Amino acid sequence: MDPENKPKGPSPHYSLYQREMFRRGGETGILPSFSVHPEELQESTKKKLNDRGYFYANSNAGLGWTDKANREAFYRWRIVPRTCVDTNTRDLTTTIFGHKIPAPIMFAPIGINKLYTPLGELVPARVAGELGIPYCLSTAASQSIEDVARANDEGASEKNESNSVHEYSGPNGGNAKSPRFFQLYMGHDDEVTLSLLNRAWKSGFDVVMLTTDTWQLGWRPTDINIANYVFYYPGAVGNEVGTSDPVFMAKHKQDIEKDSGKWIDSSVWHGKAHTWEKVKWVVNEWKRISGGRPFVIKGIQNATDAKLALEAGCEGIVVTNHAGRQVDGAVGSLDVLPEIVEAVGDKMTILFDSGVRTGSDVFKALALGAHAVMIGRLYVWGMAHEGVHGCRHVLKSLLADLDITMTVAGYRSVKEDVHRNKDALRYCASGVPPGPGEHARL
Repeated sequence: MDPENKPKGPSPHYSLYQREMFRRGGETGILPSFSVHPEELQESTKKKLNDRGYFYANSNAGLGWTDKANREAFYRWRIVPRTCVDTNTRDLTTTIFGHKIPAPIMFAPIGINKLYTPLGELVPARVAGELGIPYCLSTAASQSIEDVARANDEGASEKNESNSVHEYSGPNGGNAKSPRFFQLYMGHDDEVTLSLLNRAWKSGFDVVMLTTDTWQLGWRPTDINIANYVFYYPGAVGNEVGTSDPVFMAKHKQDIEKDSGKWIDSSVWHGKAHTWEKVKWVVNEWKRISGGRPFVIKGIQNATDAKLALEAGCEGIVVTNHAGRQVDGAVGSLDVLPEIVEAVGDKMTILFDSGVRTGSDVFKALALGAHAVMIGRLYVWGMAHEGVHGCRHVLKSLLADLDITMTVAGYRSVKEDVHRNKDALRYCASGVPPGPGEHARL
């Protein structure tokens, strides 16, 4: 991999990260401190976390069949490589909700990050800022909205080839230096909901993403086995968004002192579903607060709901089954992506989540019509190993993987050559995905 005289393209040469690791090993004998092979990365996380942390990150609904369906769906779609294509520069850039970003990858919202590293959400927020890719904060976070915004801006302040790609000229309530979105779990106290939305806007989160598939947690036996609901334990983490909220605390300060589960039980996983009428209300409220910035529904698994989200005034959706953590035996998210794209792909921004592990996975989701993909467990596994360094290593490895895949498969541009290009893929109904451990390993 010749690093000299490389032509400058729209996005960085992320592929050089592979050379950097090879070179460091050859010249100094220093090897990566952990494997980024997804199976090995997940397995090694067991040695880094206690049982509560490990199982919260890795538990699935029921027998885990939906999680398996997510991975099998990626196996069935195969990339069709091209040859003798000028891929000396690749264009991984895309634009999401007015933000030009260096690659079509985003940090998915994951709660309670202090289970994985002491600084919690400050770690991925910082790394996202360093790379210039969107970070989405969960309502179930273990850091406040305001502190996460500061960490994201701190990362973005260290200018480099990647985050310098980011461009945005729209309204932003907090003069954010990097793209950041807020994931909303909506309770049934409208005053608390509005307080969260106002805080998010003032802190520079300019897109709201309402999760609609998790009014309560799915049946997760491996969590039940160890009573893995951290909010009920002494010294509970995961309440920080609530305990830093002035409206919630004015109403429930005494309640949460007596019952550490008050925030999560009343405002996050309360078990009381909302309907599309309530969605329309919160969409309108967000647009009033933000001056018309986009609203996204996270939890779409069929074309009918995608159309209803559009009718409710949403500009985007996330095609996801919550990584197989909510409904066991459900369809794989990639399996339903094509029909959803066919229904609303020309009218909405479509994000994809659930089961993404590699650069090839990113490629496949884009070819089937997603505008960008969200990753979750990958970055959790990374920061569980070495905090900021581990999270950064996993993200830079994924970006290198995608960049190299584009190069060797013969596709130059994400937008022009990959997005919604079914000729780039072939569907293969037969075959069995490799089982755990069926790969070259030390």
